[in-house]
Amino acid sequence: MAAIASWMRSNKIQLNADKTEVLWCTIGRRQHQLPSGTLTINGTAVSASSSVHDLGIHIDGDLVMWKHVQKTLSRCFAVLRQLRQIRRSVPQPTFQSLVATLVNPRLHYGNGA
Repeated sequence: MAAIASWMRSNKIQLNADKTEVLWCTIGRRQHQLPSGTLTINGTAVSASSSVHDLGIHIDGDLVMWKHVQKTLSRCFAVLRQLRQIRRSVPQPTFQSLVATLVNPRLHYGNGA
């Protein structure tokens, strides 16, 4: 940890405890072996989270991304519910374009392929 603190000082980086999350990554059957309690980084206590959020991607500790899938589906269904209210008010090609424009980017965001 001293190396991290030294690197942060030399690069003039400060830790914002309100925005900092720590994620221990391991397979499900080894979760019990992870340290409990807080981690001290550069004098600031940071507690571990079961999932973290960075650049719109939710990552679980076991790296299966269930949280990300749930959040993405929730947002897509919210958009579809809103679009459903106007589906009879616009021509079908326009409606299809709206679905493709508003739903597809949410589905593909963060996809590495």
